[in-house]
Amino acid sequence: MSAVTTNQPLGTPTWIDLGIPDLDLAMSFYGTVFGWEFDVGPEEFGRYTMCLLRGKKVAALMPVDAATSTAYWWNVYLATDAVDDTDARCRALGAESLVEPMQIADQGSMSILRDPSGAQFGLWQGAAHVGCELVNEPGTLLRNDLVTTDAVAARTFYSTVFGFTLDGEDEMPGVDFTFLRRPDGHEVGGIIGDPTAAAPAWGTLFQVTDADAAVAAARSAGGTATDATDMQYGRTAEITDPFGATFTVGAPLPGAGD
Repeated sequence: MSAVTTNQPLGTPTWIDLGIPDLDLAMSFYGTVFGWEFDVGPEEFGRYTMCLLRGKKVAALMPVDAATSTAYWWNVYLATDAVDDTDARCRALGAESLVEPMQIADQGSMSILRDPSGAQFGLWQGAAHVGCELVNEPGTLLRNDLVTTDAVAARTFYSTVFGFTLDGEDEMPGVDFTFLRRPDGHEVGGIIGDPTAAAPAWGTLFQVTDADAAVAAARSAGGTATDATDMQYGRTAEITDPFGATFTVGAPLPGAGD
């Protein structure tokens, strides 16, 4: 099922948002690429804007001050049912606190940390807002993978905090890739060790129906993109929005699942 109506299990990527300096341009770009509609929030909440697909929340955009912002990226929040406890466990294992646990009205509670390998991530304990209400379908979040120069530290940290099991990938020879799986066996993401990575970061992959069409839409809307290429899991491309935030789109290969 792609619809989500309750809080996700511990450690599952459950919400994504993007800080940008120009909300109107961001809505135009992401509306063109994914067909999203938008619910702009009130001034008292910083115009935090919900991205909607068929009326369901799939992501958010938040205006930020261009004078004090030097980079833009999609933030990923991992689910927890006790943000204070999980945040404390992260810090005890070497994570740096960037935003201490705080309640967001009746929506839920959050914190933001930097893991021991240097990558930023958030925690989300849902209340009225459980996170992404649609996933794993075109126009929505499909997966998140961490690219880091210190995969050993990252694997130790996330498996200890969230109880993930770690599985290698034999179909990607020469790539330091590890699947992250919840205790129930469900795959929630992966860790890629890359000594050449500019900075450790969680990446975001959106599912699309047609990767080539998504590339064309992104370019027409003011972004840049690599040409789509095939891999064993589908046809993918890397897209950079007008502000420099990068994400990946992926579509099933023709005939997949037939």
